[in-house]
Amino acid sequence: MKNLLTAGLMTIVTTVLLGLIYPLVITGLAQVIFPDQANGQLIRRGDGTIIGSRIIGQPFSGPGYFHSRPSAAGAAGYDAGASSGSNLGQTNQKLVDRVKTNVEELKKENPGTPVPIDLVTTSASGLDPHITPAATEFQVPRVARERQLSEEQVRQLVTTHTEGRQFGFLGEPRVNVLELNLDLDSKKPMP
Repeated sequence: MKNLLTAGLMTIVTTVLLGLIYPLVITGLAQVIFPDQANGQLIRRGDGTIIGSRIIGQPFSGPGYFHSRPSAAGAAGYDAGASSGSNLGQTNQKLVDRVKTNVEELKKENPGTPVPIDLVTTSASGLDPHITPAATEFQVPRVARERQLSEEQVRQLVTTHTEGRQFGFLGEPRVNVLELNLDLDSKKPMP
């Protein structure tokens, strides 16, 4: 009986401590020390309207915008509540067919140029907000043509938004698609 009482009290104490107090303390500290990160790094318009997040990808389909990586998160993609990849293996015919279709579509856009892998494959989370500099370079001619800008003007914006390796050695250079497209809209709105 004594062991049962001890086990019950320990369960209650650890549940209150680790399930209630600890999460509240950590959430409070995060709100005080890192409020932007704790709230999802939201990007807002001047009037306070939320446009998106720096850390969660979203789709862009218009020809005057840089397109994000494909997403398998949720039925329509980019669903933060259903974050995941497709979990299809590299020999799965459904994946092979989808990638081939995406490559053929992109080859029409930019004939004779190799298609960067991140424009035809999904990330592990399905929510990656970044693409590689190669993926932006592939899209520069289309975006420049649609925005009635020179390719050099668009490349300068891409360079401005290219983030290097974290701490100089972690990860790869990347471009945040939402921030780049917002800068494009501020410089030269779609006609």
